[in-house]
Amino acid sequence: MGNDIVDLDLAKIQSNWRRKNYLDKIFTTEEQLLITCAENPDLMIWLLWSMKESAYKIHNRKTGIRSFAPKSLKCSIRSNTYGVVNVNNDAYFTKSDLQTTFVHTIASPSYNRLEKIEVAIYESPNHLFDYKITNPGCVSHHGRYLALVY
Repeated sequence: MGNDIVDLDLAKIQSNWRRKNYLDKIFTTEEQLLITCAENPDLMIWLLWSMKESAYKIHNRKTGIRSFAPKSLKCSIRSNTYGVVNVNNDAYFTKSDLQTTFVHTIASPSYNRLEKIEVAIYESPNHLFDYKITNPGCVSHHGRYLALVY
């Protein structure tokens, strides 16, 4: 399993995705169309990003290849919260939680396992503890958020 969380307030400050060629470096033509046609393009950017990151974490563990090439991870959205990320011949199923302050995505190589993944999300300062003792399957943190999956 994989997971990724994006602190939307921090992403707004750190990333100017509207600058020239930014989208071309990270997103496929189809994904760019999803972004430009979205009611909320900012949210779509970070939804797609979190889908790519969560799938990459699984793919990396499976293959041992530590090369993050975002355009090689191709996202498609099945509904508001479910999607698929294809990497070469592998498919990873995703489920996302879209909040006003963060986007969180979990990924699994099996669609049926998505509902079995337990998620714990902490907001600073409420995550200043040794989370490693809880043996999470995957860890993600960004800005003031920490996301653990089991």
